[in-house]
Amino acid sequence: MQEIEETPQQEANELYEHFRFVVDPGTELLRIDKYLFNLMRHTSRSKIQQAAKAGCILVNGKAEKQNYKVHPNDIISVLMPNPPRDTEILPEDIPLDIPYEDDDLLIVNKAAGMVVHPAYGNYTGTMVNALYHYLGKQQLPDGSPVRPLLVHRIDKNTSGLLVVAKNELAQMRLAKVFFNHDLERKYYAIAWGDFPEDSGTIVGNVGRNPRDRMVMTVFPEGDERGKHAVTHWKVVERFGYVTLLECQLETGRTHQIRVHLQSIGHPLFNDESYGGSHILKGTTFSKYQQFIRNCFALMPRQALHAKSLGFVHPTTGKFILFDSELPDDFQAVLAKWRGYVHTTI
Repeated sequence: MQEIEETPQQEANELYEHFRFVVDPGTELLRIDKYLFNLMRHTSRSKIQQAAKAGCILVNGKAEKQNYKVHPNDIISVLMPNPPRDTEILPEDIPLDIPYEDDDLLIVNKAAGMVVHPAYGNYTGTMVNALYHYLGKQQLPDGSPVRPLLVHRIDKNTSGLLVVAKNELAQMRLAKVFFNHDLERKYYAIAWGDFPEDSGTIVGNVGRNPRDRMVMTVFPEGDERGKHAVTHWKVVERFGYVTLLECQLETGRTHQIRVHLQSIGHPLFNDESYGGSHILKGTTFSKYQQFIRNCFALMPRQALHAKSLGFVHPTTGKFILFDSELPDDFQAVLAKWRGYVHTTI
């Protein structure tokens, strides 16, 4: 009996699948690409070969190429980007900020309010719809059209940088980078409250809230639910009642920064899902209450921006780093807080 363990990962909104196979003792020597093609549902042999080329197929803990011959009792691990849902994606002429592009990837500086990929309730108007239009008539060397291939996502109401692959090999190699957390990601966030220290680290398993599947929660230490998550933060600027933070992700769980900061009593400014859209700190004076409402109106979303993104290029092997300016709404709220602090000191 062939042992197959298929374990979809929760990493980056379930963009990856992780498979584990134990080769049956009676199995004859067979190329690993053919062996996996016979077992893996809805996966082409060429995609399996690209996964091997990208180092995403491990045998007994060691990366192997597609011509490796499987042996009885081999333990095979495979990392695959999840195929997109069976949804027809229509090109849409939607403006995009693309600060960098080459033959293998492009960087998008996503605006707040834009959904990354079509899904239930958001079949049009997404970043992927816009990319289908933007890539237009670009072609791969074999003449097939270039299609945007996701490697990671950020929330609809979070702004900032994403990398998108333009071919399967680049996607596989970048998927491995993100899955192994071999990259640098920094976010800027405005959080409620003042922090007693200038920097710190939040560690806590993140998983779906059992009472509300739309949000995440941090499970108590020792609880096996959720997935290991680590967020490093440091203070950039203090405003007394709120604080501007730089957050660096060591892992990349869904809503990680948002739920981690909530778990230590500092939800993001105007984060409705995690309790930050109420006036949590400050005075009861009506002038202050109106000031906060004005800030919320300026930035009607959680105050979170994916500011920088660095990783090893899938083809050149060189580390590349991208940085972005804070968007207008974020800067406007910071300017209001600076003015408030200046007038109240």
